[in-house]
Amino acid sequence: MAEVIHNRYDFIVLFDVENGNPNGDPDAGNMPRVDPETGLGLVTDVCLKRKIRNYVEAEKEGAEGYRIYIKENVPLEQSDKEALDYIGADDIKTIKKKDPDADRKIRDFMCSNFYDIRTFGAVMTTFVKGALNCGQVRGPVQLGFARSIDPVAPQEITITRVAITTEKDAQNKSTEMGRKYIVPYALYRAEGYVSANLARKVTGFSEDDLALLWRAIINMFENDHSAARGNMAVRELIVFKHDSELGNAPAYKLFERVHVTRKDADKTPRSYSDYEVTIDTEDLPTGVTCERKV
Repeated sequence: MAEVIHNRYDFIVLFDVENGNPNGDPDAGNMPRVDPETGLGLVTDVCLKRKIRNYVEAEKEGAEGYRIYIKENVPLEQSDKEALDYIGADDIKTIKKKDPDADRKIRDFMCSNFYDIRTFGAVMTTFVKGALNCGQVRGPVQLGFARSIDPVAPQEITITRVAITTEKDAQNKSTEMGRKYIVPYALYRAEGYVSANLARKVTGFSEDDLALLWRAIINMFENDHSAARGNMAVRELIVFKHDSELGNAPAYKLFERVHVTRKDADKTPRSYSDYEVTIDTEDLPTGVTCERKV
């Protein structure tokens, strides 16, 4: 088994969208998410984690230790049941009375088999075979909401199609109308954290897992192209590595060293080349290094 990570990491991801909807808001008719006070575009952490999970699943294809817990068409209790079967119990309450270490065994089983639990953690409370509670796992990798650098102006685009839904409608019309929402262009910034302390104490997140995480982040949109999302790409992955488990500097002070500015303040940005990304790497705190992985 690969060695558990020993270093804390803080990272920034810059990604952009062109003529697409990076993250629809169900509360607003699936329009792109927007902060109503600032006009800045938003992409949730849940959305980004979904892309990472999808990449890992595509690369590993269910390999041992790299299954995905939260996935489409697989009920959570189905995976939870495996943990109960693993320790040979029909009822979690009964086995806990016989084995005080049952909670740890269940947690370790789930972490060792499911990459996303080992990475992001999970709430694993379902009811199978009477009462199954695999507990809660706090993952070492956490992501915040992504926020656009500049305010976005979502557009509602009317589209037509020649394929009519019903035969009755086809007698009266030759086309149907539809709508889609797009952001003409936006560059988003997300911030994330990797805790070596939680990796060691809880999930066993390893160096191999970390390398896979970086690959997944860099490529999370490459196998997710669709007409709805337009052109999306990760433009920068900036990683601050600490030489200790608990870190050598506050994350916010490191993030403040990354500056994203428009080259022409009077020009509406329509491509990544309209921005300039700079990192203040001089006088980094002792024990901290910075790497641009993209």
